[in-house]
Amino acid sequence: MMLSVMGFAMVATFMTLIMTRRLTPLVALISVPIIFGLLAGFGSDLGPMMLDGISKIAPTGVLLMFAILYFGLMIDSGLFDPLVGLLLRLVHGDPVKIVVGTVVLATLVSLDGDGSTTYMITVAALLPLYRRMGLNPLIMACLVMLSSGLMNLTPWGGPTARVATALQVEAAEIFLPMIPAMAITFVWLLALAYFYGRHERRRLGSLRLGEEAPVFGEGLAGDAGVDEIVDVGHGGFTVSSDIAARRPRLIWFNAVLTAALMALLVLGVMPLPVLFMAAFCVAGVVNYPSIAEQKARVAAHSANVMAVVSLIFAAGIFTGILNGTGMVEHMSRSLLAVIPPALGPYMAPITGLISLPMTFFVSNDAFYFGMAPILAETASHYGISAQAIGRASLVGQPLHLLSPLVPSTYLLVSLAGVEFGEHQKFTARWAVATSLVMLVAAMAVGAFPLVAGR
Repeated sequence: MMLSVMGFAMVATFMTLIMTRRLTPLVALISVPIIFGLLAGFGSDLGPMMLDGISKIAPTGVLLMFAILYFGLMIDSGLFDPLVGLLLRLVHGDPVKIVVGTVVLATLVSLDGDGSTTYMITVAALLPLYRRMGLNPLIMACLVMLSSGLMNLTPWGGPTARVATALQVEAAEIFLPMIPAMAITFVWLLALAYFYGRHERRRLGSLRLGEEAPVFGEGLAGDAGVDEIVDVGHGGFTVSSDIAARRPRLIWFNAVLTAALMALLVLGVMPLPVLFMAAFCVAGVVNYPSIAEQKARVAAHSANVMAVVSLIFAAGIFTGILNGTGMVEHMSRSLLAVIPPALGPYMAPITGLISLPMTFFVSNDAFYFGMAPILAETASHYGISAQAIGRASLVGQPLHLLSPLVPSTYLLVSLAGVEFGEHQKFTARWAVATSLVMLVAAMAVGAFPLVAGR
């Protein structure tokens, strides 16, 4: 009983400290479990527990490090530039194509797992076109955010790595079974975009290149016309933050390398960390042969790498102590005692539904590191695997990005020139709907069961 109380108190303290911004997640993940471990009387045993936790999540840390570096290098080299330019040329003049293209572009750019990068690239490319056509920028902000929320499920995106770390399982075991559900959800987003595109077409009509349209609100990207945007896309529009780092002659090589990497990832030929390490080395040597250039590319993304990977290793201490002291087991028994036996076999969909409000009102760190292990341990008593609970816990991500606790959302509304409250009001119902679509799709494809044993 004491360990159960200590465990819940530790999780509550951790969540309170990071939600009130008294401590950063990095510091809280390390200091809070150590303090509670000492209070629980484990003292000298804490060292081995922490090292055990760190060792179990080391592959996830390596995966994130090299995935961020790889996709950062691909963006720098200009791999996505032709796709952006082609999309901009294809969608001109028709609101339906523009709005559907928004989902396609945001999904492609979101492959790097960084929401802020996705927002900057897609808004920079599309906002002038939206303004010139007179399209509602709230539609763009909504679809870009939902697309980013969907692609945030990639192992290097954050939530998947967090829950894999918290449950001490391989990130691939969480992510790969979710791919069919993600594909279904992507089709849903295309359908939603088509719906809004038709709505805007009826409101505005289809314009030809260069034709004027009323400006819908104010934006931050100037007053470029449709012709100008297409010319930019055709003549060298780039999503790279460093023009000197572009390698247009190697686009085909980089595209083949990335396609091969994705294929090997899905086939599970080798562990994900090894695949990304090898791909990064090949891409780095071919695109940037000199040592100075390679160092510059690593340095350009080092801040992002450090922020993410340090958090993952800090989480190893949290989960190591939570499991090593037996707190998580006692907490699950306490939770098990209050869950009606009739609902126990439904823990997977219950976890999915819980993830919607919890990831909105608390941070990903608090939910995945604090609550996911308890839910998984409780579900294990009904024969539901930790991997299934991990997958179920991800379905709330489209709604999570709408939370005022997510800094990148403020960047999105700022770039799109819309009010945060209006964005929430416009997007909330579609974010909930997208999460529910993913929940149903995941159960339909067997990513997690509706009922234990089925």
